[in-house]
Amino acid sequence: MASTTRSEDRRAQVMVGDLPNDFLRVSASPEGQNQQVMEDARIAQVIQAQQAGGFTMAPANAVGRLSISVVEAKLVKNYGITKMDPYCRIRIGHTVFETPTAYNGAKNPRWNKSMQTYLPTGVDSLYIEIFDERSFTMDDRIAWAHVNIPTQIMSGETADDWFPLSGRQGDEKEGTINLCLSLTPMSELQQPAINVAYNTPVMMPMFYPPVVQPGIPMTYPQQPVQQRPLYTDDDLKEFKDMFPNMDLEVIKSVLEANRGNKETTINALLTMNSD
Repeated sequence: MASTTRSEDRRAQVMVGDLPNDFLRVSASPEGQNQQVMEDARIAQVIQAQQAGGFTMAPANAVGRLSISVVEAKLVKNYGITKMDPYCRIRIGHTVFETPTAYNGAKNPRWNKSMQTYLPTGVDSLYIEIFDERSFTMDDRIAWAHVNIPTQIMSGETADDWFPLSGRQGDEKEGTINLCLSLTPMSELQQPAINVAYNTPVMMPMFYPPVVQPGIPMTYPQQPVQQRPLYTDDDLKEFKDMFPNMDLEVIKSVLEANRGNKETTINALLTMNSD
């Protein structure tokens, strides 16, 4: 009788029901995914600020200038509680871009956002993610896709295609996104004008020492204007905001090495940060 009671007690402790879909599956760490998402967002903000300030530099190994137009998407499900505000994030090599948010875009967001970047040699694909912008929680990733860059753009053609999206519904089952891609080869990009110096004689002005006359005070030449510093405290603060994980002394050293050139400094810090 006692053994029967113990068996019934054990059965009462057993949980009965459907197992979750991720039972006994090894998934990536949420913290690692969140860190990558935040890092991509930070890089996108830095690059957008860099382009807004006119800081652009063509890398030595670039094939050409790639133009990407993110037109619209057709999603299969609305993951928002009341509404869904999607935006796109695109990664090409070490470059990350973001589109504006399509507020109330739901399953049919439209962005019509164009962006340009230099395409490095050997890079033949881009990675695109669609997020639902949230107000009080972290933005929710709802779709993604690895897109192979169409080969026809290398010959000067424009590719206007729909690409499948993956997500919670399964691989290539989350909907499609419309991208328009084109490439301008480096040989066709406008080269900066080069100033040619000619050997022309230069007339040197003649200077005579001042003659001191009685009763007239002697005048002295004005002191030369003091040169501006290579950078200011505001410049350091701006770079520190762009690269919060970078040591301030490192930023100072890079600024001094580049003679205060912001464009070269940003590119150098981006390279150091990506390494």
